Amino acid sequence: MTSAGVEGGQARAHPLCVMYDVALLDLDGVVYVGADPVPGAVAALKEAASAGMRLAYVTNNAARPASVVREHLAGFGLTLDVADVVTSAQAAAAMLVPRLPQGSSVATVGGPGVAQALLEQGFRPVALDDSSAVAVVMGYGPDVSWRDLAAASFAVQRGALFVATNTDRTIPLPQGIAPGNGMLVEAVVQACGQRPLVAGKPEPTLFREAVTRTGARRPLVVGDRLDTDIEGAVNAGLPSLLVLTGVTSSHEAVMAPLGSRPTYVATDLSSLLEPVPLVAPDANGTSWTCGGWSASIAQETAGPIVHVRPLSDAEAPTGDISRTGAIEAIRAACGAAWGSPEQVVAVTGLG
Repeated sequence: MTSAGVEGGQARAHPLCVMYDVALLDLDGVVYVGADPVPGAVAALKEAASAGMRLAYVTNNAARPASVVREHLAGFGLTLDVADVVTSAQAAAAMLVPRLPQGSSVATVGGPGVAQALLEQGFRPVALDDSSAVAVVMGYGPDVSWRDLAAASFAVQRGALFVATNTDRTIPLPQGIAPGNGMLVEAVVQACGQRPLVAGKPEPTLFREAVTRTGARRPLVVGDRLDTDIEGAVNAGLPSLLVLTGVTSSHEAVMAPLGSRPTYVATDLSSLLEPVPLVAPDANGTSWTCGGWSASIAQETAGPIVHVRPLSDAEAPTGDISRTGAIEAIRAACGAAWGSPEQVVAVTGLG
């Protein structure tokens, strides 16, 4: 069992940026939201890089070519090459290589990132109504219309191979949470009755591509979504860090189902610079502590419930009695919830 903030039940003296050689970073909700960086993210990434950690940006968003993403990040003051950006459009194009002859016509849905990735792999991007298309690759684009979805459905019904760059149901924007590519893909699925091959998270293809490109020996996946970033890391057999700057709430993190549980949970990217804290069970395994917080499981009629409380001065470990940081409470709650043999149904005491 892997618990938040602890790997193998032991605290680590070194920060994550030293323990792992490459960070495979999601973008939306982790590094930026919309056009603007997440507060503190750029400074944390620069410091992690200075400590020797390589940074790779692995995104399910297929709308923009990798070169445009690089320019966006460079505008924040980050130093990176275009090869440090790996998109789900690139992973989708790579999936087609063993399946289609080079030069095949492939219809595209979404932003220019999809067409660019296909060109890089030697395919010919064509319009959705082009009868020569032997495949349809569907990625996110803010201007995707009903006509695009209908044409994609018709092409799949004609026998074109159906590939989705990703199936994220939502994306975080400055105004709030908006529908993502998964919602558009589902509309085509319902119309044509066929599910696509999926290149992006939570499938392992995108992470495997990123590991190959970076030569990572000890990669750490960093994301804000349980259903894509963290589940994808689990599927790829990689350790992961969940940051709470995007779509996942603290309550959702605690109640993460088996298969979507991160190795570590943190407030933001500054955790890359911090030693790994101890999240430890008591002798009976009935409660878990982290810093100045304790979490225990109570069996209620509806099912197991996690109760979080601050430790008293007498209970708190010597020299570790901070009870003001919410992240310690969240980590303790995750330890209790994920140590339970049953899926918990609720958590109290996190605010």
